[in-house]
Amino acid sequence: MDLSALYQELILKHYRHSAHKGALEAPDAEIQMNNPTCGDVIVLQLKAEGERIAAVRFGGQGCAISQAAASMMAHQVEGKTFAEAEALAERFKQLLHGDADAARDRALGDLRALAGVAKFPQRVRCAMLAWNALDEAKKRL
Repeated sequence: MDLSALYQELILKHYRHSAHKGALEAPDAEIQMNNPTCGDVIVLQLKAEGERIAAVRFGGQGCAISQAAASMMAHQVEGKTFAEAEALAERFKQLLHGDADAARDRALGDLRALAGVAKFPQRVRCAMLAWNALDEAKKRL
């Protein structure tokens, strides 16, 4: 099995069976973000403890890219500070724009499976939807 097939399986796994899909009881922030271009919707909920992201859950509907990216993002940022999450978001943007070093950066974890999105610029918005929601949630805390 080649790497692209493994990445496709990982994306489908996150899309179909995310451990972070669902709702939080009494979230500190809830943000709904829409991608009007394709109709993707992410509803992001989080709990914060000071500058730390204590818990993240998401809901919504849309393509496998938007939903899998939300799952991967939630997994990566839970337990991290907002500053650490912002650094991950920036590195992820680099990956989505074709940065080969970012595609090998182990700090991105499963998010590296989305490196192929760089070949489809119209899908970058789908992959960034949950990250944009996280950024907006931080502003509202």
